[in-house]
Amino acid sequence: MTVTDTRRRWLFVLGLVVTAAYLIPVYWMVNTSFKEAGDIFASPPHLVPLPPTVESYESAVFSDSDIARGLTNSAIIAIGTTVVTLLIAVPAAYGLARLRVRFVTVILMLFLVVQMVPSVNLALPMFILFSSAGLVNSYVGLIIANCALAIPLAVTILRPFFLSVPGEIVEAAKIDGCNEFSAFCRVALPISTPGVITVAVVSFLGAWGEFVFGLALATDEKFQPVTVVLAGLTNAFGTRWNDLMAVSAIIALPVIVVFIFLQRYIVAGLTEGATKS
Repeated sequence: MTVTDTRRRWLFVLGLVVTAAYLIPVYWMVNTSFKEAGDIFASPPHLVPLPPTVESYESAVFSDSDIARGLTNSAIIAIGTTVVTLLIAVPAAYGLARLRVRFVTVILMLFLVVQMVPSVNLALPMFILFSSAGLVNSYVGLIIANCALAIPLAVTILRPFFLSVPGEIVEAAKIDGCNEFSAFCRVALPISTPGVITVAVVSFLGAWGEFVFGLALATDEKFQPVTVVLAGLTNAFGTRWNDLMAVSAIIALPVIVVFIFLQRYIVAGLTEGATKS
């Protein structure tokens, strides 16, 4: 066995350990959601719920109007954040990549700094500003708050894609009659489709699972996302962990579905964006 083979085997084992560390909590969440309340803390623990029951889904998910409202709010906020992020970040990333813009390095550095600031540090100033503008307890306010984090990340991901578009192709399009905007729409944007899909997915998932802005900027239950509603159920249900796990599984379902169908674009977009930068 060569040194390379040994290294590959150890890397494979390390990959299995890291994968298990991520998947075991997810499995236990789903496993607990199908258990009877009396089996949750059984000793030894039941690795498989026998018999499985969907009672928690019926009582805590499909019969609870608060959960349905929270899921609807999260969908509105996540879709709105994704649309606004794409409308602003895509042309902004193209401009920073292809146009003669001064202080590009400074702008990108500010984007990186914004991404490193914890959400809780931004939520309180936003609450004061949004209160003055009447945006607290509104979908618009929550979408703007999520976009504050999503747009800098989207520009950071997309700019390397637009940098990789050959300048000769863009110039040829201009010679054929395109202006800067039509060359962007007809040439640069189609070539950068994997990056755009990656940004859309990352923005949607980030807004779907966001908690701090929802807690600080939506004091009215009518506008709270499902993550905040779930936190409220913790106190209401007490020790009914199977109900909480059922709701958590429903919240995680869109994330899993999106990743299954778009994993090719997500992995390619993130890796290509990293190497192209």
